[in-house]
Amino acid sequence: MTSTPLQTSHPADLTPPPSGASTPQSSSGIRRFLASAERRRVLYAFAAAIALFAIGEIVRPGFGSFAGIRAVLVVASFVGLVAAGQFFVILIGGIDLSVPWVLNAAAILVVTSSLGRNAWAVPAGLLTLAMGTMIGALNGVGVGVAVLGVPAVVMTLAMNGILEGLTGGLTCSSCAAYAPPVIQAAVHHPFFGIPAVLFFWAIVIAVVSVVLSLTTFGRATYAIGSNPRASFLAGLPVRAITIGLYALSGFFSALAGITLVGFGGQAALGMGDPYLFQSIAAVVIGGVYILGGRGHYIGVVAGSISLVALVSVLMAVDMPEYGRNIIYGVVILVLLLLYGREAPEA
Repeated sequence: MTSTPLQTSHPADLTPPPSGASTPQSSSGIRRFLASAERRRVLYAFAAAIALFAIGEIVRPGFGSFAGIRAVLVVASFVGLVAAGQFFVILIGGIDLSVPWVLNAAAILVVTSSLGRNAWAVPAGLLTLAMGTMIGALNGVGVGVAVLGVPAVVMTLAMNGILEGLTGGLTCSSCAAYAPPVIQAAVHHPFFGIPAVLFFWAIVIAVVSVVLSLTTFGRATYAIGSNPRASFLAGLPVRAITIGLYALSGFFSALAGITLVGFGGQAALGMGDPYLFQSIAAVVIGGVYILGGRGHYIGVVAGSISLVALVSVLMAVDMPEYGRNIIYGVVILVLLLLYGREAPEA
């Protein structure tokens, strides 16, 4: 009977890898992580933000300091709140062009209904959020696969015009009232040197991420964005979810209006105008698929920060507004072309 010799390992095979060296398993894990186009886009957005802070520090020393980064993040939080609602509707292939005047109407409503009194701040805030949600729901009733079947661009643009006419033609003594001190404190009050609005934005980031990643509503949203007809045939309440997503867009626009009034103290006509383009740009820069079905709010957060950092750098070099608008458009077109050329994921 022939005995089979035991196989022994070479001493070199038993030598542990040097400290800090990557193992094949870790390398393959990184490759698997980066294999997702969505994850790569989120990383690109964060990398762009870091690069812009570095460029800003070169152009204007102090831009990349704690105070400079904090200032950019505060402004980005307002963009991020509006972009949260825009993100929800873009996930199903829609768009909300009523953002500017929903925000503006909310800002005016919260100051006129509270008259600067802390005791009326909560009722005024709830009334304002209800108004934004109702307008968003009306948009949802009108668009695409919902009840009336009007294209989203037409429906939301018409709603924006109606609100602009109603709000722009409003003249009243209370329109110049200041926001209640408690609302201003909710935006400005620092905790550990960080404004409260950034903590509030962090809560919004967590809630939106959990809702879209871990709930049936979130999974249904992605399914409708990928294929609304198949989702309907599968029994998903496509119309109800569409209305709900547009209602969320109105809610977040109204919420941004309240926080902006808290930041600036008063409402002003036209204060929502910059946020239409910026909310769409933040979503695109964050890697969300513009036709729906793919994307993460973390990417939108990175897109908001990158966009505001870009604006701040351009202002630091005294770029005029028309030049900034040209650069915005070029960035969006380039990203759409690059992302559109990526092969779809299985």
